[in-house]
Amino acid sequence: MTAPRVLQIGMDPEVIDFSPWPGQNAAALRARIGEAEAALRGAGVDVTVCLLPDDVDFAESTVREFFTAGPFDVVEIGSGLRTSHEYTLVFERVVNTVAALQPGAPFCFNDSPETTLDAVRRGLDLRT
Repeated sequence: MTAPRVLQIGMDPEVIDFSPWPGQNAAALRARIGEAEAALRGAGVDVTVCLLPDDVDFAESTVREFFTAGPFDVVEIGSGLRTSHEYTLVFERVVNTVAALQPGAPFCFNDSPETTLDAVRRGLDLRT
């Protein structure tokens, strides 16, 4: 049986302004993303992590590049990309790009890197 392919999309920790979250920084977020990736792999998921720049056009081309290897069973979009007002245009472009490249692709959404595995499991349940 082939492992389900999941594309995990989020903002690159290097572009995030952590000033609203004292004690958080790019290194800590990268570690948390890495732990989420390891949990997915441990659950038998073939995960690809796509970290985006804050430039809308570059973010779109980055997402397009990941789809050259074929379709994904689920696309997970991180909470930082979805909930941060400064990334609204990036989020919008990402969703529209994924929808154009793979119509009908199930999306799932986490609350934090720690809830990624649960989100992906929900997304995989949506497949038809």
